[in-house]
Amino acid sequence: MTDDIARTEGFARRLRRNRLTRRDSLWLAAVAATAPTAVALSGCATSPVTGEKILVGMSAADERAVDARQSPHQFSQDLGAVQDEAVNAYVREVGARVQSQVHRPDLPYSVRVLNANYVNAYTFPAGAMGVTRGIMTELDDEAQLAALLGHEMGHVNARHAAQRQGQALVAQAALIGVAVAASDSQWAPLIGVGAQIGASALLASYSRDNEREADALGQAYMVRAGYPASGMTGLHQLLIDEQRSQPSLLATMFSTHPMSAERRDTAAREAQTTYAASLSRSAGRERFMDRTTSLRRLNPAIDACKNGETAMSRKAWRDAEAQFGRALALAPRDYAANLRMAQCQQAMGRTAQARRYVDTAREIYPQEAQAARLGAAIRLAQRDPGAAYAELQAYDRLLPGDPGVLFLKGVALEGMGQPRRAADHYRAYLQVDQSSPAARQAQSRLAALAQGAPAR
Repeated sequence: MTDDIARTEGFARRLRRNRLTRRDSLWLAAVAATAPTAVALSGCATSPVTGEKILVGMSAADERAVDARQSPHQFSQDLGAVQDEAVNAYVREVGARVQSQVHRPDLPYSVRVLNANYVNAYTFPAGAMGVTRGIMTELDDEAQLAALLGHEMGHVNARHAAQRQGQALVAQAALIGVAVAASDSQWAPLIGVGAQIGASALLASYSRDNEREADALGQAYMVRAGYPASGMTGLHQLLIDEQRSQPSLLATMFSTHPMSAERRDTAAREAQTTYAASLSRSAGRERFMDRTTSLRRLNPAIDACKNGETAMSRKAWRDAEAQFGRALALAPRDYAANLRMAQCQQAMGRTAQARRYVDTAREIYPQEAQAARLGAAIRLAQRDPGAAYAELQAYDRLLPGDPGVLFLKGVALEGMGQPRRAADHYRAYLQVDQSSPAARQAQSRLAALAQGAPAR
């Protein structure tokens, strides 16, 4: 907390003088990156898979609402869908084939391949799925893709996200009970009703039991859809091999999907026994290779981006720059490589160079919002709050509903000498977030503005 106060006071002085530092601009982008969403405790429900009672933190309507509200922002964080409609259409076809066999076929399932370079796939509670290009280029055949999508649909059909939120809310209720017992306030029982969770919480690590159930369901779905059960075994073996050879590149995958040889062995045993009759089916390797040729052609550039992102995580900026440079030499018009190079240049304080890469990224993919957001952070670092505000307006048009933009607009408006409008934005932000670093900053700025320039 002391560090927060010191940072706030120094930030305020620099903001009044329109002298934000590079560190200020990086911090602003970070603290405003996410905002919480309220979800109420729903109680008990019947599992669509087992028919047994389960404790959930979301109703079926909540699941759909979360997908509609949160998934566009997460997909944008992963740099949007690849600009290759043929690849996305192919993955949708495989997804639809598997989806036809699930327990909850009426959900609004959707799947897209994302520009993210790391190895992962994930789903929101009602079936909005993202598959990164980093994992797509590692798969060997269509059966492995069907296994991957079937696994994610297994999480959806077993309502694992809803169950995890139910468990989290029970734990929260227990903590609230302790607070109530220690309080004389008659209003204490009302404190903390519901929970503040965002996309990152919904995508948090599943338990090993959740993963085992998703494996079992996914394998059943893919076999019913006409694929050999060995696709699930192959998927597990591929990921185990990748983890051994390049563990850092799979850190995200295994933080959200705990992997083990035991899961692979279980899939292999099921393939040889329960689903033995499926093993003579084609795994669809030729079809997979034909339909993903354009994406796999980018594999060397994707690998360079993976290495660059790993270097950035260590703050090895020079190494990261070299890797992104290699990616751009291989694929000059790649959106992800240009955006990551811009972030790398910004981190090194080279705002003019960062700006050039951001402008190129926006030209390549004008429908994707992250380049506009990064552009705003760079403009703030360049002490051009008016241009930063314009970038934030563009981001808002592309991806509305991000509360963090309210906060950043407030910062830009202060820099533009419009304290009353800035205060309006800070107050609006505080309506959705009262506890994050950005919220504390907004509260501090409102207090300062109230002294010097009273808000309306």
